[in-house]
Amino acid sequence: MSVLAITGGTGFVGSRLITRALADGHPVRALTRRAQPPREGVTWIEGALDRIGALCEGADAVIHVAGVVNAPDRAGFVAGNIDGTRGVLDAAKAAGVARFVHVSSLAAREPDLSTYGWSKAQGDALVTASDRDWDIVRPPAIYGPGDMELRDMFWLATRGVMPLPPPGKLSILHVDDLVRLLLALAGSKGAREIYEVDDQTPGAWTHDSFARALGRAVGQRVMPLSLPRPLLAIAARVARAVQGDKAKLTPDRVAYFCHPDWTADPDRRPPAALWQPRITAAEGLPATAQWYRANGLL
Repeated sequence: MSVLAITGGTGFVGSRLITRALADGHPVRALTRRAQPPREGVTWIEGALDRIGALCEGADAVIHVAGVVNAPDRAGFVAGNIDGTRGVLDAAKAAGVARFVHVSSLAAREPDLSTYGWSKAQGDALVTASDRDWDIVRPPAIYGPGDMELRDMFWLATRGVMPLPPPGKLSILHVDDLVRLLLALAGSKGAREIYEVDDQTPGAWTHDSFARALGRAVGQRVMPLSLPRPLLAIAARVARAVQGDKAKLTPDRVAYFCHPDWTADPDRRPPAALWQPRITAAEGLPATAQWYRANGLL
């Protein structure tokens, strides 16, 4: 089995990726900032950018999951999504690791909307300009047990009212379907493609239909409530003042949230023979809500 070097291995996606990789028989090398308990099959490399070289040693493929979703300023996004990607690419080259799977975001399609999207697009550009055997995956909203980014939306659904951006459409994908794709790509020859993936719900999701699906997942009828962009901008400033760096609604995210189309392009799907989503929202959303409840988060 291939030895996989994984960044972001202690995060939501990365931790699920490691578990699936081990189940499939892959030895894993994973970067961590904090000491981790020993785990059979995992070689933990303690450190940050200074230890990426050690992470890549002896690996057959690199899966670069780590990234910054929220930062207090532009420098934070540059460090996490641009400098970090450059460092992993350089380390992979120095260690002779040709196969490189990069996790990006649909936000990279619209780099002018947010600093986050701009930084992800810049990271993608570094990968596409490299001489690695690369593929890029741009996921939509990822959910599943362990996720804390969408947890607040589940919590709001239990209250029966769901504040939303202006009307638009979005795609979603269960984390376990994403990690299956990442492992499939790591074990294949790179096509040097940028893939967009989702759960393949026909017509994708409107904001209203997704809010109602969250309501069904938590057993509560939900009233979607679209808010105008100026009001969201005010709410973001209040959230930043009250919550500081922990605020999830930030001024940088307002333009991103208000974009009308965050759906995956079906023409950019991976080949069906390589990967197909397996977990529907009707199955995955209630299971995620159950996990939140079991952990006292709803």
